[in-house]
Amino acid sequence: MGNEAIILFLIAGFVFVFGAVLFSKLISPKWDTPRKWDPYECGVETIGPSWIQFKAHYYLIALLFLIFDVEIVFLIPWAVAFKHIDSALPFIEILIFFVVLGLGLLYALKKDAIDWD
Repeated sequence: MGNEAIILFLIAGFVFVFGAVLFSKLISPKWDTPRKWDPYECGVETIGPSWIQFKAHYYLIALLFLIFDVEIVFLIPWAVAFKHIDSALPFIEILIFFVVLGLGLLYALKKDAIDWD
């Protein structure tokens, strides 16, 4: 009984997704003009090349945000439950967690993602 429900759920999901995409393709407008492919930025015509290369610095800042955001998401519930912990295993697990986060911070420092100046 369980396997049939899972298979039926997966089939229904695929039908729903691909049906929505197919329906969208069928009812969408089909005209294609050169104006459609012009770069457009907030209603203002672009000046210069529209394809510019972004610095990797922005990417590293975003990764740092995710690293420390995830740290807080997992650290707060752990800290709330810490008074009910009777063994050393959860403490060792959180130390491993901090080591992984520390490695992420060291990577960011090595790539000069954090400017202390």
